[in-house]
Amino acid sequence: MPLTSADFSAIWLTLQLASLTTVLLLLIGTPIAWWLARTRSRLKGPVAAVVALPLVLPPTVIGFYLLVTMGPHGFIGQFTQSLGLGILPFSFAGLVVGSIFYSMPFVIQPIQNAFEALGDRPMEVAATLRAGPWDSFFTVALPLARPGFLTATVLGFAHTVGEFGVVLMIGGNIPDKTRVVSVQIFDHVEAMEYAQAHWLAAGMLLFSFLVLLTLHVKGRVRPLER
Repeated sequence: MPLTSADFSAIWLTLQLASLTTVLLLLIGTPIAWWLARTRSRLKGPVAAVVALPLVLPPTVIGFYLLVTMGPHGFIGQFTQSLGLGILPFSFAGLVVGSIFYSMPFVIQPIQNAFEALGDRPMEVAATLRAGPWDSFFTVALPLARPGFLTATVLGFAHTVGEFGVVLMIGGNIPDKTRVVSVQIFDHVEAMEYAQAHWLAAGMLLFSFLVLLTLHVKGRVRPLER
């Protein structure tokens, strides 16, 4: 058998992490993307820059600062400890938090682009029909922005699947708890188990290629801002 039980465990954990991260990012990122697309506030630039930071920062930098803030002496760590939740590093919950920060631009920016492409006309028409802001958002903006949500979902999921630096910094390498596929490949290479590493790496390569090919064929990829 080319793949071991540890490999399948890493694959399953990675799929869980990517699915949960994508869902949470869609919930968190949609209002942020809507605000960025509609606001004229001076805060738009700084907020957009924060969202885009993972595009230019090394993953280890993000992982390091998340590790510090979520550790026993960080403000997030002290907050979670006060709630009786312990600390988040080296846990699945910590991986989710790190993945949300790391994959944020890959979800928020496609949705923001879709909202900006709508323009003001659809919302103005909805207002003339006496639709309230919430009604207009859910019945007009969201359906028209569906291609952007599809792109965000696929890119967010795929980007989380391919994480390495952030998850290794925050989660370490705990079997069945924080060891995802990228870390498992690293372990195989360190142990000179190249056959197993090839199977997992080839699977990741094929998955990434199919994701990008599908999006490009459908014409739904728009370059992320840098």
